Amino acid sequence: MLVIKRKESESILIGDDIEIIISEISSDKVKICINAPKEINITRKELAETCEFNITASEKTNLEVVNSIKNKLKNKK
Repeated sequence: MLVIKRKESESILIGDDIEIIISEISSDKVKICINAPKEINITRKELAETCEFNITASEKTNLEVVNSIKNKLKNKK
């Protein structure tokens, strides 16, 4: 992990196409601006993790439901 100190209005370049600009610094938050090509997806980490968790949870739930239905059908025979 690279750690870089920046002041307000300073920026960081990633490759040739991505610029991270420190827009505002307050007591507990930093506002950043990201200039990047449209084809590059930019997602907050907590949203990506929540999405992944929801997908995993729905897959588990579906398997549980399918197994439950299988068991009920076996018991009817």
